[in-house]
Amino acid sequence: MPRPRNQDKRMSTRADLSLHVLPGIPMIEQGDDLAALLDAALRRLALEPVDGDVLVLAQKIVSKAEGRLVRLADVTPSARAIELAAETDKDPRLVQLILDESSELLRKRPGMLLVRHRLGNVGAHAGIDQSNVDHADGEAALLLPVDPDASARRLHEALFALTGRRLAVIIADSMNRAWRLGTVGGAIGCHGLQVLDDLRGTGDAYGRELKVTVINRADSLAAAATLLMGESVQRTPAVLIRGLPWQPTAQTARDIIRPLAEDMFR
Repeated sequence: MPRPRNQDKRMSTRADLSLHVLPGIPMIEQGDDLAALLDAALRRLALEPVDGDVLVLAQKIVSKAEGRLVRLADVTPSARAIELAAETDKDPRLVQLILDESSELLRKRPGMLLVRHRLGNVGAHAGIDQSNVDHADGEAALLLPVDPDASARRLHEALFALTGRRLAVIIADSMNRAWRLGTVGGAIGCHGLQVLDDLRGTGDAYGRELKVTVINRADSLAAAATLLMGESVQRTPAVLIRGLPWQPTAQTARDIIRPLAEDMFR
């Protein structure tokens, strides 16, 4: 049996990842200093951060800190929202928020609106969520950050000022996938890490040239961290990932979005 080429080189560059849940993060409210809260959680973890660590944050804590919670009582639905609400059996005020956050309505059926979010992601209800938010003052909905990449950059810079370490930041949200059941974590905001690993033009273990292989590092890390974050009552919205080879780049989560010209489902 022939021995794979470059086997020794590949094994020598192998990295082992470790994931660490940050403890003691409180319920986040508008205006909270997320960087300070994350720094305090890192200290409780007793794990000294190092350059190249990746901090994955649940989108909800970023949205809450940035004041993206909307009371439905403050929303006036349009005629289009009222029409869609009747067709999908949804609150017309919620439908209006979905339309406001979307660039295109793709599909509709009772209980669901599939849209292209203004950030480019395709999914149900424009990422708007009503779980794990405070409804004490009336029904509310939480929107995605206005610019998640900018949010990740600000957190990266604030954490560097506090820790002296260059921590990559991923803002993760649960996403649907075509033809597969269940959601997985995906990156909607990134700063400080190589988001895509383009292997096209390189050789495989036997020297065969790779033609189409592009590894989505950001989504892979977000999915792994989301397993530890949970989706209900866990209250563990931040995970530190260590061991990924560090390659700082200018890539952001926007680089993940497939161009509309390459959309094979339209």
